[in-house]
Amino acid sequence: MDLLAQPLADLRSQVSAAGRAASAERTFERGTEAELAGQVAAIAEVARLVEVLLVDAVGEVMRRSENAFRDERMSSHFGCRDVSELLQTLTRVDPRTAARLQRAAKAVRPAVSDTTGELLDPPFPSVRHAMLDGVIGVDGILAITAPLQQTAPRVSSTARAQAADVVVAEARGEGPDGAPPACAELLRIHAQAWSLALDQDGAEPRERVAERKRSLTLGVPTPYGVPFRGLLLPEVAAQMQTIFDAHLAPTVAFDDPYAVDANGDPLPPTAADDRTRAQKQHDALAAALGVAASSGLLPTIGGAAPTLVVSVDETDLLTGTGYAHAQGCEQPVSTLVARHIACTGVIQRITQGRDGRIVRIGTEERVFNRHQRRAIALRDGGCIIPGCTVTAGWCEIHHVTEYAGGGPTHTDNGVLLCWYHHRFLDRTGWHIRMNAGVPEAKAPAWHGVDHRWRAATTSPVRLKKRVLRT
Repeated sequence: MDLLAQPLADLRSQVSAAGRAASAERTFERGTEAELAGQVAAIAEVARLVEVLLVDAVGEVMRRSENAFRDERMSSHFGCRDVSELLQTLTRVDPRTAARLQRAAKAVRPAVSDTTGELLDPPFPSVRHAMLDGVIGVDGILAITAPLQQTAPRVSSTARAQAADVVVAEARGEGPDGAPPACAELLRIHAQAWSLALDQDGAEPRERVAERKRSLTLGVPTPYGVPFRGLLLPEVAAQMQTIFDAHLAPTVAFDDPYAVDANGDPLPPTAADDRTRAQKQHDALAAALGVAASSGLLPTIGGAAPTLVVSVDETDLLTGTGYAHAQGCEQPVSTLVARHIACTGVIQRITQGRDGRIVRIGTEERVFNRHQRRAIALRDGGCIIPGCTVTAGWCEIHHVTEYAGGGPTHTDNGVLLCWYHHRFLDRTGWHIRMNAGVPEAKAPAWHGVDHRWRAATTSPVRLKKRVLRT
């Protein structure tokens, strides 16, 4: 006999009716801000109480799937290879959510005595009580227990449970400082503080394990890119996240056709950026690698700085047809990629006869030296595409008139562009030209309403002069 069938059916009916009524009557739109805030809090509490049933049910599924004999496990009875697959099937969640449910259940489910069959205390009794009261849900359970569990076995289970008691008081709003009930993120911070206090030497063993497990592996190239996987040390990941944050900082967009600057001139439309966050992070990493390779601080290879060698037929480069080949990359790249790399790197022309014999080797032609780069950075300030906030140090220098097409390596022909706008300039639709040595940009036809050529800069010196002229 299913003891929960009727209560769950009633609960499902009530929740469904409440949801349909709220949608039909536009309850959330009609309420005041205070009413809406109260509704959100009440709905969240109901959700946490429902999670009590889910966490305990998951715990029981885990217990019934712990049999040493695979065929005797509950997961096997339902044709699944493990508990995670069974939970994904039953709850329609993704693997990460299934794993979180299992970790939460393991932290709060009571153990069953092998001899008497009675329930024993869970690892964190106060956390379980808070869950049953609807004070915390899965997020809160993991926020409290995960940092404390990392201290095992160096810290006793009793000390971990006592630390959890203090953090649970913060969740209930009964902490020593009288603060209101803490959210899951604050609970994690409190639990982490207790973890560090109880296990002051715990960071070193964890770091030794992390050092052994650190890795970064490039996968097999595919026609769509090269996958990679690995584990970064925490400080390396933090440095990478800092680079991402510097590139992904939100910008202010001006789509108002009537917006004007201090001089009364219409503000230029900002560049539309439809990249996903993952794509932006890829482009930030590409920019960082370019900066590192050109810094002169990396070890040399064959007596020279690390250089990506790209070979392409000159006729193909000029006509934009055919393919180019990057050293170390099995997949050919387009001539567009070759032009992008040539625009920011070093070009050396090698002439071969029809039989492949090397007839002539030209000297390396440096595109822009450091003195020119400083001058261009002073003039442009950063990426000249309106609305892009990438600073000069992360930008590449683009030949407005292509080098392959006879464009000079001169400050009057070079502008700062971030890796993304440089790599995909032809696709974004932005147009760039030089006017008496000053870069100007024009928005693409499909973007905004103002398509005039405008001087482009984020240089504080030039912007100050522009203001003073008004």
